[in-house]
Amino acid sequence: MHTIYGMIDSGNCYKPRLLMAKLGESFRHVEVSSRDGATRTAAYLAKNPNGMVPLLELADGRRLAESNAILLYLGEGTRFLPTDRYIRGLVYQWLFFEQYSHEPYIAVRKALLTFPERARDATPERLALTLERGNKALRVMDSYLAENAFFAGDACSVADIALFAYTHTAEKGGFDLSAYPAVSAWLRRVEADPGHVPIEWLP
Repeated sequence: MHTIYGMIDSGNCYKPRLLMAKLGESFRHVEVSSRDGATRTAAYLAKNPNGMVPLLELADGRRLAESNAILLYLGEGTRFLPTDRYIRGLVYQWLFFEQYSHEPYIAVRKALLTFPERARDATPERLALTLERGNKALRVMDSYLAENAFFAGDACSVADIALFAYTHTAEKGGFDLSAYPAVSAWLRRVEADPGHVPIEWLP
């Protein structure tokens, strides 16, 4: 059985849990939080020297870090990772977009506003920057989704799971999702995909 080390309230850690739930596969969850120092202990650093979560540990003891790399591994050979070369390229495109243009602003702004330990970092300048660039990412998504049901082909893929993780809670970061009707409709489509579970779900 796979083991996923992660935080229950982290979007990045939600991604592999959500995919495993949609696949109907069993796994073990081990709560490891960056907020209480658990990711910086010698024991955890021996597993992931980068001191980050999530971390996937396979049944044979091999480990894989980085949320989107974990999604690609778990999605291989399933309906969530297309075999068509171009459609798979779209998956990679949106996974890179999520980590470079989406998560650093939408996820970070939510953390700045909701995690007490991040309050000192919530300067007016940083809040303004994350709002501006987060809205830019949402506009890009809304434009694409106005003409496409999902981000890679006509069905839910790991690209949708990656972008769903922080988009569905974006309003907690001060983003107005009502301004993005195509994004809002897409969120409902992802939620309607079989096996969906909320971020708080554990096996």
